[in-house]
Amino acid sequence: MKKTTIIGWGFLLSTVLCACPFSSVYQLEDEPSAYVEDQLLGKWAAFMNSPSGNKPEPVKMILSKKSDMEYEIDLIGFVHELRSFRVSNTDTLKGTAFLSYIDGRKFFNIHIRSQVYIAELRIKDDKLSLLPLSEHFTAKMIRNNSALRKSVEIHYKTRVMPMLDDDFCIKDMIRVN
Repeated sequence: MKKTTIIGWGFLLSTVLCACPFSSVYQLEDEPSAYVEDQLLGKWAAFMNSPSGNKPEPVKMILSKKSDMEYEIDLIGFVHELRSFRVSNTDTLKGTAFLSYIDGRKFFNIHIRSQVYIAELRIKDDKLSLLPLSEHFTAKMIRNNSALRKSVEIHYKTRVMPMLDDDFCIKDMIRVN
């Protein structure tokens, strides 16, 4: 009984620890270089399955302009899932973000509590998707901003499908009032 309990907890722990978006103190660029895109500003919403279950729950993202090159970002929904990681104790994650372009793709550098999360932004048919990279998208040790940028470039050039953190991907958000 004890051995199966340990194996069960080990499997659960490894799943939880491996199901995290990539975070770092580094970002794709030293300073923001792309201007805020007005088409991204506003409230976006979607329904998605929570990481702990299959029941669809509403998720909302609010993007507002902080400066000419930075966004304020509020993510609402599933925040209770992040309490165990001590990311947030409220119902909203607040941070800042700026855009970076790599080989024609848009990426958000999202700053939340001194960590940077890298997420690809896709817009198709007036629907916005926020696709964070998986914690294990690269095996290289990231030691600076340029190493992170190079790792993302190589990852997208060499993979058929990028390694995304599916539990935290918000796909096909539509603009809401």
